[in-house]
Amino acid sequence: MTITISLKADNFSSLDVLPVAKTIENISQERSAIATYEQQLRFEIDYPRPSDDPRELSEIPEVRMWFIRLDSRYPWLPFLLDWKAGELSRYTAMLVPHQFHRQEGIQFNPEALEIFLMQKVFVLHDWLQQMGIPSTARLKSMGQMLGYDLEDDLFGML
Repeated sequence: MTITISLKADNFSSLDVLPVAKTIENISQERSAIATYEQQLRFEIDYPRPSDDPRELSEIPEVRMWFIRLDSRYPWLPFLLDWKAGELSRYTAMLVPHQFHRQEGIQFNPEALEIFLMQKVFVLHDWLQQMGIPSTARLKSMGQMLGYDLEDDLFGML
């Protein structure tokens, strides 16, 4: 059951995360069922640009700032994002410095990506434990989606 949240230009220009907050509030009311919403969330972004604007959404400062605000409010949100639909990659692009290459696609700053991933691992590990949801396999999968193999020893330290 995919959940799509529609976002318009005015959400970004006013840093309005209310559309997400409403959805999260509804999901949070079913705390015991939060795992059923794993990888179900998608964003439908309507941000009009001039036809000669070649930028990707993650290169638009207002859009990136909105995602930074969203991430500061819900740092565990990657658990809900639909990874298969590319939402984790897009979310990461909003928060991690990168460049686009025509042939190679998106190239993240390696150090920034590693810092982002480890911060998400720490946040999600604690949050998933609070929710009573097993975390190691999920976090390893997230790492793999971003190009990293997380070792079992890391989780032993947590």
